[in-house]
Amino acid sequence: MAKKRRSSLRPVKASNGSPQHQASSDCFEGERLDNLLSQLAKSIELAKLSKGELPEKIWIKQQFAVGVNDVTRVLERMVEAETGCQSNEEPKNSKAPLVPLQAVILAADCNPRWLTKHIPSLASSTQVPMILVKDNKRGSLRLGELVKLKTAMAIGIKAKGSRINKTVDEILGGATSVEDTLEMAQQIRT
Repeated sequence: MAKKRRSSLRPVKASNGSPQHQASSDCFEGERLDNLLSQLAKSIELAKLSKGELPEKIWIKQQFAVGVNDVTRVLERMVEAETGCQSNEEPKNSKAPLVPLQAVILAADCNPRWLTKHIPSLASSTQVPMILVKDNKRGSLRLGELVKLKTAMAIGIKAKGSRINKTVDEILGGATSVEDTLEMAQQIRT
């Protein structure tokens, strides 16, 4: 008979001596959420007009990191790039160039919550602002509509200098400018 392993899902508290860096986060509900989503939808539609010959799915993939796994992957690569954990040698399976995230939109009312529990701490470690969406357990449905999917628990907005990035800058109140994020990405690459 095998022993059952017990795992603790309690958050680890930081020691009192170490300062914690919190990425700015803002929770959008009700009318404020409606305004946010309509602003983003308008900027996406305007940005699509200049996409050229690209199919819509490929264009969306270039502009956004869609889903918990994709957002996590990009945030982890940003942490690796900032800390210099990657070796100087070129790996055999080279990855696409890192495009940092300008902001992460997260459905705060998703179920089960443990699926997205790690994203705020990753975003905090890379100083990527969080936008929390709460709509009576419909947040992931509302986010999915933005990227033409049924649901999306997390969407990372890639810093590419597009109209979408300018809209997110306005929403965040200029907390992070696209130029600063692009400059940071350039420094990471070199």
